[in-house]
Amino acid sequence: MTDTGFFDGVYQVVRYIPYGRVSTYGAIARYLGSPQSARMVGWALNKSFDGKGFIPAHRVVNRFGLLTGKHYFGYSDTMKQLLESEGIIVKNDQILDFDRIFWDPVKEMPEAEAEIWKDA
Repeated sequence: MTDTGFFDGVYQVVRYIPYGRVSTYGAIARYLGSPQSARMVGWALNKSFDGKGFIPAHRVVNRFGLLTGKHYFGYSDTMKQLLESEGIIVKNDQILDFDRIFWDPVKEMPEAEAEIWKDA
């Protein structure tokens, strides 16, 4: 898979993260068949602001529920505000009750979409 194909895959997966839920860079990389590429997921999301349409990048955090990508949102509180507007509680840049709201694409991606990636 090329970088462009991987980035497009990231965007497709992130668009499926439900409102009020979050996923992680690593979970998305695992879903796309490249478990060592969590940083590349972050790079893709950094590029998502370049006219890719709405991609809810604010719903992607690190494996501990920390808002490590917050500095890419223009203002330091934007990511937190977006998450809080969805009912997610954030304290000291960490999502509270992270295990409950974590969305794992490996387990929760709609079947029709999952089939597309198995064939890629």
